[in-house]
This record gives sequence, C-alpha cells and structure tokens, in this order.
Amino acid sequence: MVRSILYATDLGLYAPYVLQHALSLAHAYRAELYVVHAVEPMGLFAESVLQTYLDQERLQDLRGGGLHTVMCNIEQRVLEAFREEMAEAVQDMSMISAVHVLQGDPPQVILDEAHKLGADLLVLGSHSHGARLDIPLGRTAARVLQLSEVPVYLVPMLQHRGRGEL
Repeated sequence: MVRSILYATDLGLYAPYVLQHALSLAHAYRAELYVVHAVEPMGLFAESVLQTYLDQERLQDLRGGGLHTVMCNIEQRVLEAFREEMAEAVQDMSMISAVHVLQGDPPQVILDEAHKLGADLLVLGSHSHGARLDIPLGRTAARVLQLSEVPVYLVPMLQHRGRGEL
C-alpha cells in the first residue's frame, strides 16, 4: 500500500513534467506527497574564496544565517513554481504535505528524507536538465535506484521521446 510519496526535484527544465507524475500517483493512491530538493554543499574553491575575503566571524555568520536564508529562498522558489504550474488545479497544491530543501549529496539527501518520512514510493526524473542523451541515467537517479529500500518511480525525460532511442 502506498500511503506516502517523496518527489525529489532538481528544479530543472523537466521538473513540472515529473511533478505531474508525482501528483497523479498521489491522487491515485490517495497518498501524502512530500517534496525534497537537495542543494549540494559548497565546493572547496568557493570555500577558499570566502575564507580569503571574509574574516572568521563573518564567515561563521554566512555559514549559519546566510545558508538558512538561501535554503528558505529556494524553498519559496519551489512553492512559487508549483503554484504557477498548478494555477488551474488549485486542489493539486493541497496534495503537497511539505517541501524540504536540504543541503548534501543529492542521492543521500533523497534516501535519508525517504527514510525519515517513511515514504512508500520515490518519484524522480531519470536525468538532470543537463544530462547527455547517450547516458541512460543521471548520477542521482542511478544511485537512488541502487540504494533505495522502497520502490522508485523513474520518469524518463522528454528529450528521449520521438527519437526512437531505447
């Protein structure tokens, strides 16, 4: 029985398409729908640039409050994008129980959030918006498929449609 679904979004070009699948499944199963977006941690280069130009106190402030502000802004962006996408279907918006924006390695964030929420099904796209056509799965999708303890509903990206590619 599917009672809760976790939709993992990269906020890319095909996110609305994958969202429609997640909403359709939530509606069909009368399940709660949760959304997660993972923000990768800052790289070493960015960290070293900040250390060069900011004193330790400002750097700590940025890491604490600044990161929280950025995460909240991304969360708002996700909600606004959903509202725009579902303008004609307001009842669909009420199907979304929560939106979480978390920092970390995307596959691990998705799997941790699925475990925390007790999700019965994961929904995600097969590629990020920048993936090459000759690679069958994106890194995040491949890792989630390999490590997930619950079923994964993988939505193929539109760039593969109509090209006769398998």
